[in-house]
Amino acid sequence: MDAAIGFVVARGDRVERARLSWLRAGVAPQPDVLPEAESGPSRHGGWPATWNGHVASIDATCFRLAELDDLGALHGDAARMALDWLASRQRPDGTWEEDDALAEDAPPWARPGDPEARLYLTANAAYWLTVAAADVADAAAAPHALPEQAPRPYADELFRAAYAIRDSLRPDGTWPSFLVTGWLGAAVLHRQGMYYDSARMQVVLAERVPKMSPADAASMAAALRRAGVRTDDWLMVAARRRLAETQRSDGGWPSDDGEAFDVHTTLAAIRACI
Repeated sequence: MDAAIGFVVARGDRVERARLSWLRAGVAPQPDVLPEAESGPSRHGGWPATWNGHVASIDATCFRLAELDDLGALHGDAARMALDWLASRQRPDGTWEEDDALAEDAPPWARPGDPEARLYLTANAAYWLTVAAADVADAAAAPHALPEQAPRPYADELFRAAYAIRDSLRPDGTWPSFLVTGWLGAAVLHRQGMYYDSARMQVVLAERVPKMSPADAASMAAALRRAGVRTDDWLMVAARRRLAETQRSDGGWPSDDGEAFDVHTTLAAIRACI
């Protein structure tokens, strides 16, 4: 862990170093950091993707929410607008899909009309609504909270999304989408109390852990931990073991998306271990 922290301090930009401070010590970012992390949303609340700078993207918005979460800013104005925008983009069947205007530019994992992309975006959007709703529920359950009925933000959207994810599963617990869809979907189902179906997905993920890339192991463990999966859960233990095996001598972990994202992957590994 000390080596990972040193890697982020040495290689990270000021937003990434601020994320580290929040994750490790709960230190709020400097006033000029949040505007930088929150910059660029559309007037409707979502962020556009780098491959299309005009139309708000579900995938890009989820990525930016992950950064804001690491800054303790998931309930700031920009994040709340983005979460509300995500909720508004849910389709009647409980799924999410990118705007048709992005069809020509979108990468395979976000391409409108593609069923694999649709399930991935559904799990991703539902995951961030789940995290936001869980924070509200946990705050309401705190010892000094007011004795009022706990609010349940995005309850209807999450109910529909959870069933859409569950109904997509094959008899063997696999899913017709990318690997990342598995841990995001398992996290959503876990938090919605669908423990059996979440466990089915986690069994499949556990079989993949020995050959997972470091970035996938870090992202999976960080997502499940954030959704309330215990650190001593068998899948979490396996993921941390994989991270221990693949940490580099400089303290960091390699990203699947190139060296520019190595700090992001290392921050995910740190989140997975706290």
